[in-house]
Amino acid sequence: MNSKKVKIIAGIVLILLVIAAILAMLFLYPTGTAGGKDIVFQVTHSDGSVKEFAISTDSENLRGALEQEGLISGEEGAYGLFVTSIDGEEADDSLNQWWCFTQDGVMLNTGVDDTMISDGDHYEAAIDTY
Repeated sequence: MNSKKVKIIAGIVLILLVIAAILAMLFLYPTGTAGGKDIVFQVTHSDGSVKEFAISTDSENLRGALEQEGLISGEEGAYGLFVTSIDGEEADDSLNQWWCFTQDGVMLNTGVDDTMISDGDHYEAAIDTY
C-alpha cells in the first residue's frame, strides 16, 4: 500500500473514533432531569428502623437533593462526597461500616455526586459492612 492510501485510511479511522467517542458521551454519560422533580429516599438505620423522605428538588444529582434536606454529610474525596452520616446516624469506620446506596433495590455504581435523578425515582440507603 502506498503512503497516500495509508494516510487516507488513518484519517477515516480517526474520524470514526471521534464520532464514536461523541456518541458514547451522549448516550452513556448519565444526565439528570432539569427542573422540579419528586423523589423518595428511604433510610434503614442500624437498629432496623426505616424512615422515608419525600423530596421535591430542582437538583440534578442525588447529593444535591439529600443535602438540600440536610440528610447527609461526609468527607470530600477524589470521587466526590463519601457519605459518612445519614439522617443523623454515623457509619462506624472502626466496625468497617459504610452507607450502601441502592435505587429500587439495586446497588448504585456511582456516588451521590454522579447519581443523576429523575422525577419519580426511589433510592434507599442502609449501613453495610466490608
